[in-house]
Amino acid sequence: MITWMQRHRKYLVITIWISTFAFIGAGFVGWGQYSYGDKAGAVAKVGDISITQRQWQQAYNNLYSQYNQIFQGNFDQEQAKSFGLEDQALKQSIEQALILNLANSYNLMITEKELSDAIIAQNMFFENGHFSKALYTKVLKQNGLNISDYENDMRDSMLIRKVLALFQSAPITLENETFNMASAIADQIEYKLLDANTITLDTSDTALKSYWEMRQQNYMSAPSYDIEVLIQEPISANATEAEIEAFYKENRLDFKDAEGKILEFAQAKDTVIAALDDKATNKQALRGYIAFKKEKLDESTKPQAMRVSLDNNPLDAETLTKITALKATSPFIKPVKINDRYTTVKLITTNPATPKSFEEAKLAVLEDYKRDQQSQQLQKLAQDSVASFKGQVSPYLTAQSKSVTGLNDAEALEFIKQLFAATQKRGYIVLGEEKVVLYNIIDQKIQESDATDSAMQVARLKASLFDKNLIEMLKTKYSIESFVGGN
Repeated sequence: MITWMQRHRKYLVITIWISTFAFIGAGFVGWGQYSYGDKAGAVAKVGDISITQRQWQQAYNNLYSQYNQIFQGNFDQEQAKSFGLEDQALKQSIEQALILNLANSYNLMITEKELSDAIIAQNMFFENGHFSKALYTKVLKQNGLNISDYENDMRDSMLIRKVLALFQSAPITLENETFNMASAIADQIEYKLLDANTITLDTSDTALKSYWEMRQQNYMSAPSYDIEVLIQEPISANATEAEIEAFYKENRLDFKDAEGKILEFAQAKDTVIAALDDKATNKQALRGYIAFKKEKLDESTKPQAMRVSLDNNPLDAETLTKITALKATSPFIKPVKINDRYTTVKLITTNPATPKSFEEAKLAVLEDYKRDQQSQQLQKLAQDSVASFKGQVSPYLTAQSKSVTGLNDAEALEFIKQLFAATQKRGYIVLGEEKVVLYNIIDQKIQESDATDSAMQVARLKASLFDKNLIEMLKTKYSIESFVGGN
């Protein structure tokens, strides 16, 4: 999945760049510190429109959320960095601003009624089947959004779609016929699969050590951090019945059953008491944090010293990420809840990464060595075999085919895509690092195609190409300035 995403990320961005609604529940995903050259705090200016740091952060959050869904919840900050998500977010924000400049030049706008209708139609703000203003305000607040920013983002998103809708064009007959002809071509091939089982690798220590010696900088220990932590154990608020009931009334929207129905006071009472206890614990932790910062901790309260790293983290991943951003000038993290306790962190020393010995790095070296050597040897074997191989014969395949015997679904789609883009009758196609497919086209024919489905594909292709070319044209029309240090 990672390999596929990295290979196709530039195309992925094209398909999602106009998804500009704020993602409720996506959460805030932070990044490093940047310097800004604009006094107003803008990260870029496009024509007459400034892009704020908040908008850039929101674009990053949206992209992060979408990638996380694609990766089924397994996307993280390291992957985001390798995918260049910060640059993608800035690029997306700039493209949106280009469209908004065009809208302004034609005096296009979103009316208050259009905005209101769009908001009250969002079921995330529904309570008992109807839009709830109280829930609307609460949900935005819980996600760190204010009403003004959210509605401005909504307005911009709707305006972008309104502009693009003006340029929609239905496919013409010639386009449909051309696409139908191309998609109706069917190839019958002879093919042979080459994989890791086809080759033999020398994985002796001598071979591995030689590989490691040339790449020692790739095998470093994780940086570690000497810290002190102040832990606040749970305490009781000792709330009275009146205080419990008052807290429930003030926060009743927080107390719901599994179906989303607000609980009655009697049903919610234990949960309300727990919330009050948690609030009291957090308050006590904040007192400790202030005393810790001022070096005025009570003698009976002693911070716990520990060393944390990616390989040894008794806290949690989110807190470790925050620790990596600490500096000598700002060494504290305010109390964070880990399990049922609140933990305050002070950075003492940052220990940089150091090279691992061969024995320490051996497992990682073996994995990298096998991957690299398999890929190289498979391609060499493919080059030596492609002219004379004998393999199995496929049924007729079209560009819309989704399966090939011996390949999984993802491999089959990638193989067929490359096969129909190839200009050679005989050749080979590399699928990742562990599989190569030799092929020889032995016959072709024209098959009937689904005209309705083809028309839809032509329409999508036209829209995608138009959006891309529109952006390129607008880049020549409006000036673009970036104030982000390093970009």
